Amino acid sequence: MTKLLNIQSSMFQAGGQTSQLAAKYIERWKANNPEGEVVQRDLAADPVPHLSLDRFQAFNTPADQRTPDQQAIVDFSDKLIEEISSADALVLGVPMYNFTIPSTLHTYFDHIARAGITFRYTANGPEGLLKNKKAIIFVARGGYYGDNHAQSTFLRQFLGFVGITDVEFVYSEGLATGEEAKEKATAAANERIAELA
Repeated sequence: MTKLLNIQSSMFQAGGQTSQLAAKYIERWKANNPEGEVVQRDLAADPVPHLSLDRFQAFNTPADQRTPDQQAIVDFSDKLIEEISSADALVLGVPMYNFTIPSTLHTYFDHIARAGITFRYTANGPEGLLKNKKAIIFVARGGYYGDNHAQSTFLRQFLGFVGITDVEFVYSEGLATGEEAKEKATAAANERIAELA
């Protein structure tokens, strides 16, 4: 059975532009994969705690030396990792906030980037362990920035670091420049959704 993990990070939740585009893609995907499973993770409705020293130390403490509180921290991270590990494809809704990704998504990334579990260091450099997955990323921006932007570069770099190198971006840009531009951007994104799903 094919499994899709939908990660949303818009503060507007289902009303956000990226959330709506992802929902359209998922609707088409489900029509083409009636036996497929969709797992939803809304980081605005259910935010992941920010990485703290206590959490970082829990990740690095050997299992047989962890306190109950440290084990609970690791269990939470393990649950997120199992969720992404078991998915065949990821669909991410990523608005641009202050030139980068939402802090909620960055915090989520902090909890799934764990040495020896989702990546490992080798003599030839780091190796991602979340392989054989595809990611489709819906990005919404008020202005025009294109693919060669720090936000896109970071997303591509992070996903590649944990082993996800098959990454497709769908941009909806110029949303704050006027209604006509917004309609044009949404129509272009919808066309791309039809091609990908």
